[in-house]
Amino acid sequence: MSSLEVGSDAGHNLHAEGGSRVASGQGSETGHSKAWNVLVMVPVFNGGELWKECAQALYRCQQTSKHNVRIKVVDSSSTDDSVATAELHGFEVTVIPGTDFDHGGTRNAAVMNEEADIYVFLTQDAVPENVSTLDLLIEVFNDDTVAVAYGRQLPHRNANPIASHARQFNYGNASRVLGKDDRHRFGIKTVFASNSFAAYRARVFRELGGFPERNILSEDMYLTAKAVLGGHRTAYVANACVRHSHNYTPLEEFQRYFDIGVFQADHPWIMKEFGKAEGEGMRFVKSEARSLLARHPLWLPRACLHNAFKMAAYRLGQNYRRLPRGWCALLSMQPRYWKRAP
Repeated sequence: MSSLEVGSDAGHNLHAEGGSRVASGQGSETGHSKAWNVLVMVPVFNGGELWKECAQALYRCQQTSKHNVRIKVVDSSSTDDSVATAELHGFEVTVIPGTDFDHGGTRNAAVMNEEADIYVFLTQDAVPENVSTLDLLIEVFNDDTVAVAYGRQLPHRNANPIASHARQFNYGNASRVLGKDDRHRFGIKTVFASNSFAAYRARVFRELGGFPERNILSEDMYLTAKAVLGGHRTAYVANACVRHSHNYTPLEEFQRYFDIGVFQADHPWIMKEFGKAEGEGMRFVKSEARSLLARHPLWLPRACLHNAFKMAAYRLGQNYRRLPRGWCALLSMQPRYWKRAP
C-alpha cells in the first residue's frame, strides 16, 4: 500500500502512438468476451531500478492487452529519475508534494473522476510476471458479482527465506471467489486484498466512496469489507502474478505491525464482522517454523525475533491511544501520518 506532476517528454518515448485510451461507458464486446476500459494507477516515490523493471513489464502488459488500458502514475516528488521512467513508457504523470501523499486519498484523487470500468492499483515494486498478468486479473470481472480482485504475489528473486515464506503462505496456488456467506469459514481472509496488485469494479468503487482517507494503511481491506457487506464478492486470481516482497528487518516488521494494530483499533467493525487476525497469525507462525526447519534452519532464530517483534507491535498499535503522539510517530512505519492524523 503506497503513493502517485506533469513533466515534459523525456528521451525516446516507447509509447509513441499514445497507447490504448479509456473510453467512457461500459466496455465493448470483442467476440465472446468483454473489452473493459481499464485505468491502472501506480503511486511512485524514488522507485529506482525496481520501478524501471516494473514500468517496462507494465508497458508490455498494456501493449498486449485486449482491453483499453490507460496507465496513470502519481509521483510524490521523487528526487531520482522515476518521472522520466514513467514518461519514457508513455504513462500519464502527475506530481504531488511528498507531504500530500495519503494511501487512500491519493489513490482516490487519481481515479475517482476518471471514466473507466475497472480501476487497477499497482505499487512501484510489484513487477508483473508476464504479459498476461493484467488481463488475467481483469477477466474475473466477467462475473458480475465480483467487485474486488487481487493477484498472486511471488517473492522477488532476492527474497530471503522469511520473505519467501510470507508470500507462499498468503498467496497460494488456488484461486477463489468469496462473499459474505464465506466469512464463517475464511474469517478475516474473506476481505483480504492488497493494493500492491488489485482491481476494483469502478461503479462499486464510486458507490462506496472509494478508499478511506487519512487512514494509516489497509485501505484495500477497508473497501473490500464494505463491498462484501454490501453483497458483492471478492476474487483471488492465483494465475495473475507479480513479483513483490520485502526483506524487512526486525525493526521494520515492528513498525509495520504497529501500523496494522492502529488500523484495527480505528476500524473495529471489520474484526467484529469477519473475525480477529490472531488465529491466522498463529497458523502463520507454525507454518513458518515448519518451512524454515525443513529448508533454512539457520533462519529460525531470526524468524522468532521477527515474530516476537510483530506480536508486541501489534498489541501496542491496538492500544495506541494510550501512548503519547510522539511515541506513535517513532513506532510507526508512517511517521508523516502522525503529523496530520486526527
